Amino acid sequence: MSIRGRPPKPTALKVLEGNPGKRPLNQNEPKPKPIAPERPSWLTGEAKREWERIVPELERVGLLTVVDGAALANYCQWWAIYVQAAKELKAHLKEHKKLTITYVNTQGAENEVPHPAIAIAEKASKNIKAFCTEFGLTPASRTRMEVKPVDEPDPMEGLLSGVK
Repeated sequence: MSIRGRPPKPTALKVLEGNPGKRPLNQNEPKPKPIAPERPSWLTGEAKREWERIVPELERVGLLTVVDGAALANYCQWWAIYVQAAKELKAHLKEHKKLTITYVNTQGAENEVPHPAIAIAEKASKNIKAFCTEFGLTPASRTRMEVKPVDEPDPMEGLLSGVK
């Protein structure tokens, strides 16, 4: 069995966006606690720094729940991979003044090919963008959201309990 089309948006995101499709909202969608998950102990270096940078802001605007830890850790890991690839490219460019390497095939022929870190950075960048979109971390994804001040009651509480 295959699922077609885009994955459905969470109800909270539809509410933040003003429910542009005007379709009925899921009254029974699970609503995890709106608190930051604990940082995984295995995150190190750049991934750990990114977690510490982004979590307070996501929590402040109410876009982070206790069950988002795995997705956020995945984002942070891809960020660390991207940074490592970018540093490798910077060092290579500084030394060789080009973004290619000389590849010698099994017959001994030499070819100039893109540095492998370019492909790594490109894959990491695509994964980062996907996670950023999920968490509202891109300018385009933020334009579709409306964040209520922290001291106002959560409109989802009323919707999910049937009170308007």
